[in-house]
Amino acid sequence: MKEFSIPMALFDLLPVFCFLTGALIITAGMRRKMTLPCRILFEGGSGLVFAAGLLKALYKLICALGLGDIAWMSRQFFFNQALGFLLAGLGLTLTVTRQGRARKGADAEKVCSILPIPVMGLVGIMVAGLAALDASLCFLAAGKRKRSALVLFIFSFFMCLGMGYLSSRSFEKASMNWIAEGVNAAGQMAFLAGCLILHKAAPEQAADEKHKSYGGKEKI
Repeated sequence: MKEFSIPMALFDLLPVFCFLTGALIITAGMRRKMTLPCRILFEGGSGLVFAAGLLKALYKLICALGLGDIAWMSRQFFFNQALGFLLAGLGLTLTVTRQGRARKGADAEKVCSILPIPVMGLVGIMVAGLAALDASLCFLAAGKRKRSALVLFIFSFFMCLGMGYLSSRSFEKASMNWIAEGVNAAGQMAFLAGCLILHKAAPEQAADEKHKSYGGKEKI
């Protein structure tokens, strides 16, 4: 029987809500720049990732409380998270590439290469979605000259890949669950921190553009 404790289950909610908060920040900042199909893809995919993580955390809590073992709550996680990341990554990638073409013309089409084609089942789908999502965020961070956000998104991506590796290991022991949750929490906290940096950068960029429109000199 799997070893779950109440503190472990509650701790598992941390990365879930870190991801949700980060996704909401992105949605708020990009809403006017997203077309309706892109917004549906990103918000729907992000919602699916959140729901998958929440159900998995609640599954652990139910087991820890001794209320039963509802297997489907655990089994749904990998499939729904993989599909959610793919949809969210696709929506954000299409938005970023559309913005790039509008600003820089045909050369920006090279950015499309950040969206890999998933060819290896659910693992490939998840990696493709994560790559598309984080690469798009890195592209935005680079455009705003926020290297710290870029580094955080790269770190988050590799932590999520680490979670993928850990998922192939045995989770019968509590120690493995704590390790996996620690890696997941680190990755999602980095994701949230990067989103907050981008959110704070938006007003600064808007003020800088307004300054330029009045004949001001560009800041170095």
